[in-house]
Amino acid sequence: QVQVVESGGGLVQPGGSLRLSCAASGFTLDLYSIGWFRQAPGKEREGVSCISASDGSTYYADSVKGRFTISRDNAKNTVYLQMNSLKPEDTAVYYCARRLVFCVLGEAGEYDYWGQGTQVTVSS
Repeated sequence: QVQVVESGGGLVQPGGSLRLSCAASGFTLDLYSIGWFRQAPGKEREGVSCISASDGSTYYADSVKGRFTISRDNAKNTVYLQMNSLKPEDTAVYYCARRLVFCVLGEAGEYDYWGQGTQVTVSS
């Protein structure tokens, strides 16, 4: 069946780095865009980044631009989110989700399958 599974979260100090993975199964990843979202306690879910299936174009929220990098390895059916220079305000549960072909940053309703999330905590 269709699944996307996040991994790679954890506890990191401010200024540190983490790499999240989104492993896809049950579908052909190269036909789908993958979006990363996050949700902090008491806040709405927000779009962080996405990578398009059509041409590999990437998009970032202003809050993470220059610090986060999204990439995909279709051969491994995996999308990555490299997070550098992490800040306490990056603390959240991070989710990945798929959308057919085109990337739409932040529009959660446009994505159909979601993972269970992985916790990222940035704290000293």
